[in-house]
Amino acid sequence: MSGITSEPFIPFSRTSIGEEEIREVVDTLRSGWLTTGPRTAKFEAEFAAYVGAPHALAVNSCTAALHLALRALGLKSGDEVITTPLTFCATVNTILEVGATPVLADIGGDGNLDPKSVEARITDRTRAVVPVHLGGLACEMEPLWRLAARHGLKVVEDAAHAVGTHYRGFPIGAGLPAEGMRSDAVAYSFYATKNLTTGEGGMVTTHDQGMLEKMRVLSLHGIDKDAWNRYAEKGKWFYEVVDVGYKYNLSDIQSAIGLHQLRKQEEFVRRRTRIAQIYSRAFADIEEVEVPPQATNGRHCWHLYILRLNTHRLTMNRDEFVEELRRRGIGTSVHFIPIPMHPAYKEWAGLPQNHCPRAMALYPRIVSLPLYPSMMEREVERVTDAVREIVRRARRGRARYRGAAAS
Repeated sequence: MSGITSEPFIPFSRTSIGEEEIREVVDTLRSGWLTTGPRTAKFEAEFAAYVGAPHALAVNSCTAALHLALRALGLKSGDEVITTPLTFCATVNTILEVGATPVLADIGGDGNLDPKSVEARITDRTRAVVPVHLGGLACEMEPLWRLAARHGLKVVEDAAHAVGTHYRGFPIGAGLPAEGMRSDAVAYSFYATKNLTTGEGGMVTTHDQGMLEKMRVLSLHGIDKDAWNRYAEKGKWFYEVVDVGYKYNLSDIQSAIGLHQLRKQEEFVRRRTRIAQIYSRAFADIEEVEVPPQATNGRHCWHLYILRLNTHRLTMNRDEFVEELRRRGIGTSVHFIPIPMHPAYKEWAGLPQNHCPRAMALYPRIVSLPLYPSMMEREVERVTDAVREIVRRARRGRARYRGAAAS
């Protein structure tokens, strides 16, 4: 079906890379140190300070960060890990990779993991909880931390969307210092579409020095770094593999980008927030849609703007809505296809104990609109005008809508 606009396409996501990042990458290339080195160490230190965690380890993806955290916590076959069905597959893949069994708890009205549903799914085999801060909106962490303390569970936050998010006055990663509440580890993503990008990359933070060292060893093939010192007399060629590890380190080329992306985050969050506010004001009076939940427990970093369609008021479904935006030159996405809907997980995700009716009911209604710092005002206006026009046409009856769309 042909488009109905001659204006340039508005992509769902667009990176904001400046001259600072480019110069730093060029300097890195000229330095001769391309793999993990001084710039990665600097990036780790600055990121740890930004999120209020004492330790940070740069890795090649958020998936690697999650996997390292679960491995370092000793999760294994027979253990259960509770997480949300409304997440990317990496969240459950890493649980499966360590041999544990994912258990799905339902979402609350904000789209995040519901602590009451988590509590109902705890068994004598439950060992950990992995909450996901969907779209950059912080989960309600305090009840999850209290549940974990009461049942002796570990908590690993999937903060792939949450660089720049705050919970009760503190960045995701800091916990609640006064109450002594925090997660065992927090995993972040620096994928190309994320608020902070290194192209590909991630970070894992922790407040536990011992856990940091376990993850650091696992991130580089399981090689014990102390071997270089303990066996110095054998020469610098000597190393020991003390565990079965992986190749998860981040290069200095990527860290060169990350350093300047990190320093721009506060401005990025301000710009994202401004765009989200424009969207929400433009859609506030439309009964056929619901704007995303606002943060009541901290600061939303607005990685995503997830519009909810009241499809019972429309003559089209979500997929048709997405197609109409595309025809108007606007890119969108859906976050996420629930875990039980993927064939790879059918065997366990379809079990009664993983039934999540609220997540399954929300999925057909959600569409993520373009949102990034470099969006121009006229692009934001085009998106709001398109949404309003599609809704207006869809109110009039399916036959008339389709006739107008085909013209």
